[in-house]
Amino acid sequence: MRNGLLALTLLSLSAASQAAIDLRANEQPLPVTRDEQAIAKIPANYAFVEPGTLTVAISALNSPPLALLASDNRTRIGSDPDIARLLAGSLGLKLKLVPTAWEDWPLGMTSGRYDVALVNIAVTEQRKEKFDFATYRVDSLAFSVKSTSDIASVSGPADLAGKKVIVGSGTNQERILLGWNAENEAAGRQPALPVYLTDDASGNLYIQSGRADVFFGPQSVAAYKAALSGKTKVVGLGPKKAYVATTTKKGNGLVVALQAALNGAIARGEYQKVLARWGEQGEEVTQSTVNPPGITY
Repeated sequence: MRNGLLALTLLSLSAASQAAIDLRANEQPLPVTRDEQAIAKIPANYAFVEPGTLTVAISALNSPPLALLASDNRTRIGSDPDIARLLAGSLGLKLKLVPTAWEDWPLGMTSGRYDVALVNIAVTEQRKEKFDFATYRVDSLAFSVKSTSDIASVSGPADLAGKKVIVGSGTNQERILLGWNAENEAAGRQPALPVYLTDDASGNLYIQSGRADVFFGPQSVAAYKAALSGKTKVVGLGPKKAYVATTTKKGNGLVVALQAALNGAIARGEYQKVLARWGEQGEEVTQSTVNPPGITY
């Protein structure tokens, strides 16, 4: 019950935020201040994928407010592209955004296809073995269902027993769901059936058609959808919060410059403007941290 009430409270707050979001206005880039202190922290031996350019992987999916297509059906906008622009501008670099599937960012990073990944990546201890992180948001996960669903609350494994649950492969929410399935089986309950989809449109279709019962994903996306269309509702939060962070290849030193750029933007108020215009004020960090303790299960 506590999680259900908390989710409804967050939804009410998010709905108020979403009402103020002007997508057309948000297509215009926010001004960014060149940060000489952050620039000085770029390692002298670091080789950018393209000289003078910060190449950033962002989600190829339409997952507002994190990432979506602008009215020209070509330009990527959203809070993650805005953070990418904030980083590039602070570091005196041009910006190249590379739309990337969630499953592809780890290999793309290790193979040198981009300098930074911003795909709503949460810090975990396992990921810290291969990547460096500079935090820029605190992320909650949420359970959402069709607005007419009989599911009123999800606060633990029993609430998902026998349900069809949409999750992304290799995500924290998948790991949580599989852990809950183990608890359900140990208690003699039917496990949930994970439904793996790779695009947001399919997820919407599955929920509305009844081919899936629950969508388990980022709270900001779930709240945005519920407020925008009224076709879904948030019925609970995941059991853990996690730091979302800029992600770079382990040991190349770029993370220190990214952290400095973020902290400079926080001090100037530029960072807060990014999150505010996408209704993510409740996910702000007061300072960026390099490689904090990762989410555990």
